[in-house]
Amino acid sequence: MKRSAAAVLLALSLTLPAGLSAQNRPAPPAAEKSAAASSSEPTPARYDTHHSIKLGGRTLEYDARVGSIILRDEEEKPIGEMYYTAYTKSGVTDKSQRPVMFSYNGGPGSSSFWLHMGVMGPRRISLSGTGHANPAPYKIVDNQYTLLDKTDIVMIDPIGTGFSHPLGDTPGKHFWGIDEDARSITQFISRYLSENDRWNSPKYLLGESYGTTRSAVLSDMLQGANIDLNGVVLLSTVLDFRTILFLPGDDLPYVLNLPSYAAVAWYHKALPNQPPELKPFLSEVEHFAMNEYASALLEGGALSATERSQVIDKLHEYTGLSKEYLDEANLRVNAPEFEKELLRSHKEILGRLDARFLGPSGDLLAQYPDQDPQSSAISAAYAGAWNTYLRTELGYTGNREYVASGNVQPWDWSRMRGGMFGGGLGTGAPNVEGDLAEAIRHNPKLQVLLLTGFYDLATPYFAARWTMDHLGLTPDLRKNIREVDFESGHMVYVNPDVLPEWKKTLDAFIDRTSGVGGMQ
Repeated sequence: MKRSAAAVLLALSLTLPAGLSAQNRPAPPAAEKSAAASSSEPTPARYDTHHSIKLGGRTLEYDARVGSIILRDEEEKPIGEMYYTAYTKSGVTDKSQRPVMFSYNGGPGSSSFWLHMGVMGPRRISLSGTGHANPAPYKIVDNQYTLLDKTDIVMIDPIGTGFSHPLGDTPGKHFWGIDEDARSITQFISRYLSENDRWNSPKYLLGESYGTTRSAVLSDMLQGANIDLNGVVLLSTVLDFRTILFLPGDDLPYVLNLPSYAAVAWYHKALPNQPPELKPFLSEVEHFAMNEYASALLEGGALSATERSQVIDKLHEYTGLSKEYLDEANLRVNAPEFEKELLRSHKEILGRLDARFLGPSGDLLAQYPDQDPQSSAISAAYAGAWNTYLRTELGYTGNREYVASGNVQPWDWSRMRGGMFGGGLGTGAPNVEGDLAEAIRHNPKLQVLLLTGFYDLATPYFAARWTMDHLGLTPDLRKNIREVDFESGHMVYVNPDVLPEWKKTLDAFIDRTSGVGGMQ
């Protein structure tokens, strides 16, 4: 089996989708200049509407704003305009009793309309099943699973996505990188809190995919701006990119991805001996992965023929892949290969973001899939519903086109601290777990909710759990992190069956960490 490292990295890119030292943390934005603004001063966008929704038998009145905040450099020169959509409960007089949650997708380069129309906003697209969505018209319905009864919601589009863009002669690269991105959103959040009198509100972050990478860095940077968070929600997490990249010579991702392969094979009934229940089966696979399988991979060429045969037998039992294929793969199958191989005989490929979705195989001899069936199935529906909702219900009348997936390349994957990762993905794998660990150590009250999908082959659930277990936290601080797994994929909300559990989980997290209760 001939493998191309470059092809693996391309197939695993997240395009959808050591903490900073004290001296590197950003200071709060400079005070506003007293001089009058010049005629070239940009005017922030404001499109305000009023709405209501019935949640839990009670009517909630809320205000919506499609707006922007002007980002500035140290001399207060405008350098970027970052757009957002905010939903705030109407008539709140004591904002200290009303939480605010900042939310975004990942990519890097993805706008926030996925989370927005999938589960966060008070209106969502109505889709069901794992087949290709019907063409327009799309159905937009009241979202009974929004968190708006618990918290105000601010959906952020980073620079280069949505309507957000650099200003003047500021280059895009000023915003496009692990730390550059987090610095710009740190300033956005700080300015939003000031403009909307929210400094004394309970504060949360909710990011998906690369958005979890962003949240890890952002949670630490915000502390440098004197903003402590109540909670961080990590949805489909990747902090240590080594766990998903299958870099040459690194056996760890094979170990951490195996339970997800097993879950997917179980879902498609592709196992030679189908277990009746998923979770007990996964516990068995997890134990094998961390013990016999990890040991076998570490032995490499020293593994005996007998032991190799035994491991192949187990891998066949747990993944549904043929023994011949596993032998040829040298016991190591990366995620794109699994997506292509599991149902090859049926001429179907698996979705990477959600392996419940299937698509036609295309080139039957290819090593990797040529598409992600989940993305193909729902992208047009989400884009169509969002653009309609934006212009009809949210009142946007501007002339900018909404960028669902922006070109934010080249993205700076390196880190400022000691050149730890050299030139980025070509010479290593970024790892921001230290940022999250530092944020928790500096703010021991910070709570983290880890949300995963069993059928996610982009950011596997077991890899996220392993990362949390390797933050180097003391046992008492490790208790700040709680995990909830869903029988869904990367975008767990795409499965409508899990939405009641999603709502219950997030409500409980906010109630436990905000210091306020009920319908805030």
